[in-house]
Amino acid sequence: MVENPQMNRKQVLSLATLLSAVVVFPTLVSGQASAPAALAARGVQTVPGMPEVRDASNLYSETGAGKFSAAVAGALPRVYVPNRAENSVSVIDPATLKVLGKFKVGVNPQHIVPAWNLKTLWVANNAEGRTDGSLTPIDPLTGLSGASIAVDDPYNIYFTPDGTLAIIVAEAYKRLDFRDPQSMALRYSIATPDCDGINHADFSIDGRIAVFTCEFNGAVTKVDLVNRRVLATLTVSKYFDRPEFAAATASAVASGKPYARAKPPSTKASQSIAELCFTKGMPQDVRASPDGKTYYVADMMADGVHVVDLDTFKQIGFIPTGIGAHGLYPSRDGKQLYVANRGTNLIRGKPGGKGSVSVIDFGTRAVVKTWPVPGGGSPDMGNVSADGEYLWLSGRFDDVVYRFDTRSGTVDKIKVGREPHGLTVWPQPGRYSLGHTGNLR
Repeated sequence: MVENPQMNRKQVLSLATLLSAVVVFPTLVSGQASAPAALAARGVQTVPGMPEVRDASNLYSETGAGKFSAAVAGALPRVYVPNRAENSVSVIDPATLKVLGKFKVGVNPQHIVPAWNLKTLWVANNAEGRTDGSLTPIDPLTGLSGASIAVDDPYNIYFTPDGTLAIIVAEAYKRLDFRDPQSMALRYSIATPDCDGINHADFSIDGRIAVFTCEFNGAVTKVDLVNRRVLATLTVSKYFDRPEFAAATASAVASGKPYARAKPPSTKASQSIAELCFTKGMPQDVRASPDGKTYYVADMMADGVHVVDLDTFKQIGFIPTGIGAHGLYPSRDGKQLYVANRGTNLIRGKPGGKGSVSVIDFGTRAVVKTWPVPGGGSPDMGNVSADGEYLWLSGRFDDVVYRFDTRSGTVDKIKVGREPHGLTVWPQPGRYSLGHTGNLR
């Protein structure tokens, strides 16, 4: 592969220069944050400093096709792909589907995350099993990377809805680290001891609550961002509405032992209960419904999506999708949810799995379309193109990137580095970023 000379030139932006151009703290349009009456009229009273909710029935209203912020003016149209197993980022031109180049970053890049103010893209290098985690900034105006900042275990990055803090998801330590979004200096932490493998997140429509998935103990946890504390942790299951499951979960909670680690019954007569109560889920991505009342949680062991009511924090549904349900991405009109089914239940899968994309209708909570990967594959994480016509996803175990046509479901494949993970498409519509690969609002 011939790499783009621009991507290899020695003269790159220094970190100081890069960050000096970043406006970290939000400056809202006059009348937005200081007009509670106007916010109340729309039905949503947000936390101070958070941009107003312009449509209480659709929190994705400002991420529609063509609704670009002035903050992304001049950004190069690119797809940035973190290659976890080779410590690099591949850069794709979405118009030609060509890889323009590749550059080195820190150890184990997991996700590429737009900053709250949309001026920087952060590569989260969590250095699994090591102590040299880091964040690498990318300037979207040039496509060039800056000097990395040492940060402890940054599996993923989110931002408080007012933009004043970055939330580093320290997965290995069951902890959320709240840092200055410019210098990444630590401000405070919230421990999440009951959330083993804390992972992905989404935020309430008013900015007060965050819901995080707990990959390794089959649960989701509800965090109060205002009072800085965990409110509750909920075990999710596709058998959530069976009395056997509820009884087993209650017993496990009372005994202080995670239900999924208890020894299942061994007799044949008990097999159905064993399946119900002792098969641990593995929640991955999570996204809010357009009205912010329910949360959709992809589960790669349950092969589908759990539905959780935010206020009661109870599971109210389960939607079967496909093998290894993993990434969740709303359509540009906020009417549908794309589910990337990774094609395997294994953390380290093989190429050519039964990967697919399921399309859920938000209104009916039903799967209305399924797009298989021709020849098999492993669609993982990504995002929707700015115009909504394509869904870009990494092929985790096939070392490719997929571009799904959202009208026909046809698939293009682009060869990248080893084990691509949380790619981002840039620029994207929206006013500000809450993190991950482009959770914009």
